[in-house]
Amino acid sequence: MVGASTPLPQVRLAVAEDAALIHAGLLAIARHLGSGAKVTSAPDDIRKHGFGAQPVFTVLIAEIEGVFAGMSLFFPSFSTWRGQMGAYIQDIVVEERFRGAGVGVALLRHTAAHVRARGGTYLRLSVDAKNVSAQNFYERMGLAWSQDERIHAAYGDAFEVLAGLHESGV
Repeated sequence: MVGASTPLPQVRLAVAEDAALIHAGLLAIARHLGSGAKVTSAPDDIRKHGFGAQPVFTVLIAEIEGVFAGMSLFFPSFSTWRGQMGAYIQDIVVEERFRGAGVGVALLRHTAAHVRARGGTYLRLSVDAKNVSAQNFYERMGLAWSQDERIHAAYGDAFEVLAGLHESGV
């Protein structure tokens, strides 16, 4: 239970040994959104792609008294229009029992500082349309909702067709 005496979260850079913990955080997000069955990744995927020879993402982990309280998973981004580097936050989660303890604020601030230290000048993220509480939180933190953009994606068969695996005659 979060109370006045709850210590501030400590934020650290994740290591390969955190892969299962990170994956558990991703599952928590999916369950919160009612999409648990959509997660097909495994801790080994997190370990391979986040901590291998060429990591494609970074994770910051928040802990309160040594207990996992949340995480931010992000990767480099580049704005061609701005001519600047930044980062895209793919996943951010705060354990339910630590909500209201400043974990989300700490994760966003540490993520921004991490990105800035590497030459970045912005953060981007997307939020599930049903997750109104997260949308409100991000807006309070200064992340504006872009009414000018929509996310488009190709997954599974649609991606394979686009990549030419199943020639479409185009």
